[in-house]
Amino acid sequence: GSGNPVKREATERAVAAADGFGDDAVVEACPVPSGIPEQPFGHAETRTGAVNRADAVLGEGYDLGVGIEGGVAEHASGDDLFLVMWAAVADDERVGIGSGPSLPLPVSIAERVRDGQELGPVMDDVLGESDVAKRQGAAGALTGGRVERTDALRTAVAGALGPFVTELY
Repeated sequence: GSGNPVKREATERAVAAADGFGDDAVVEACPVPSGIPEQPFGHAETRTGAVNRADAVLGEGYDLGVGIEGGVAEHASGDDLFLVMWAAVADDERVGIGSGPSLPLPVSIAERVRDGQELGPVMDDVLGESDVAKRQGAAGALTGGRVERTDALRTAVAGALGPFVTELY
């Protein structure tokens, strides 16, 4: 459900690691709308964007739709703002949901996002780079490269693949 190369690679890694998908599985980038604001706020909105993207991909004629959405969310115990990521995998019968790590945003970045700026451009500005979201992402920057954005998103997709790769669901 995205043209972002990091999201495509995350999906490829999750599918490659999953039993039940043959070597002939092909992951294609298919940009579709999320149906939510450009900067998702809260777990519910971010998760909805992932589900919307997965469903929209199915509408394009694919066997499985994968939607990945990054957003920000407050933690119930305080005023901290966190980077969050959700993934959804859907076919015509079911939807699997998974999330990646939640990482606290520095106060200066959180304030800018709360003031209405999108996290991606804020990270570009803070780092003095462009298209951070298509490379290390905020996850990589906030952890000094210890959590690569691709791996964080792969974890979310792998969790969403659960109903498709195990009989436990």
